Amino acid sequence: QVDKVAELVARWFYCALSQERLRRPIVACELGRLYNKDAIIEFLLDKSPDKTPMESASHIKSIKNVTELKLVDNPAWSGDKESIKGDKYDDLQAARFICPVVGLEMNGRHRFCFLRNCGCVFSERALKEIKSEVCHKCGVPFQEEDVIVLNGSKEDVEILKKRMEERRLKSKLEKKSKKGKTAAAASQQETSADSPGPSKAKNGKDCVSSSSGENRQIVFTRSSENGNPSVPGKVNKASSTTTKRSIADSEDKSEAYKSIFTTHSSAKRSKEECSNWVTHTAYYF
Repeated sequence: QVDKVAELVARWFYCALSQERLRRPIVACELGRLYNKDAIIEFLLDKSPDKTPMESASHIKSIKNVTELKLVDNPAWSGDKESIKGDKYDDLQAARFICPVVGLEMNGRHRFCFLRNCGCVFSERALKEIKSEVCHKCGVPFQEEDVIVLNGSKEDVEILKKRMEERRLKSKLEKKSKKGKTAAAASQQETSADSPGPSKAKNGKDCVSSSSGENRQIVFTRSSENGNPSVPGKVNKASSTTTKRSIADSEDKSEAYKSIFTTHSSAKRSKEECSNWVTHTAYYF
């Protein structure tokens, strides 16, 4: 038979993974086992093929699967007694931590729990006597599923294992649904960008997509007679008169500009106005 005292000391005072004495920072898994945080980090970082499988940490896949515990020191604990010569009684079950509500020592003789949301540790008696939906120490709200028994019995471990599997399945489904929603939103944006549907007019301009995929902009002008926007392809009377006037004005300007030079028809003289060859001078045009 296994010595009960030795079993309690091994479970409550030593790391379940490295078998070293528990020292801060101390973490606990979803099944209620106690570990040193550095041992868990080394276990997760070791990716070698020769890595020995550890049953106590096989369910830990990432650092998110463990919770760092907020423990309260026992004022009656005098520290490690390795230097004592043996003249005093050594209490091997002297607990380093206590319950902050009731004051029970965390030595394995009393059932202790921790809250998965915040990591605060209490005795089960404190949670039963002072019922609350908020943490007694930090005030974080919690539910019954968030209460995890530390180093519980086989029945407790089975219940915690079922809760852990349900929680992980729920998180996987939520991740898949989020991915599906993001992919659907991205596909809708792509289809709306590629669809050649009519767009809303802004400042009297409409964008029409051609067969080549280029967006051509058509400007709708307003006629002076009816006040309705003119359809592209039809020319109004007002627009035709304005174009005629602009052409005539340009012709007048060009004629005035040409008259400056001697090659223009207005600068040339007729035969009657021309002088004889005898009186021909250099100023003759």
